[in-house]
Amino acid sequence: MGVQPGGGIKLGTGSCEQTRMSEQTIDRSVNLTTLPAQSRQDFPRNDDGPVFGEPWQAQAFALARSLEGRGVFSATEWAEALGAEIKKARAAGDPDTGETYYHHWLAALETLVAAKGLADAPTLHRHREAWRRACARTPHGAPIVLQPGDFDERAELHRRGR
Repeated sequence: MGVQPGGGIKLGTGSCEQTRMSEQTIDRSVNLTTLPAQSRQDFPRNDDGPVFGEPWQAQAFALARSLEGRGVFSATEWAEALGAEIKKARAAGDPDTGETYYHHWLAALETLVAAKGLADAPTLHRHREAWRRACARTPHGAPIVLQPGDFDERAELHRRGR
């Protein structure tokens, strides 16, 4: 992920379906290479290094670890929030195959970010919708670029003829 010319942000490649949930709370300032070495060592790993299905999962992981490390929330608060999201998903029929784990991670992160006053629900919604709009206009396999106009809900309503 990086800043693009014209103020957009490049998230990565993939289909909108693959990235739909990832659009929710990715912090533009998270750069995995600038995290302290200890934080990088805590990533889930195999013999080749950190293991994530998609870049957004690593970014969500890094953001949560960074916020915890800065004292925004405790490890206990994180475990409780993540556990609550997983429990909620199971009750809603999530088969818990591991494929949705980082979706729960993001939901827990959003919950804690709102609870700690870092962003309110309307702000989170606004960013989620901006990512949705960016994803919708991006061809499959192309980098998703977030542009300032993606935050303009009035433009979206005008485009739809409302």
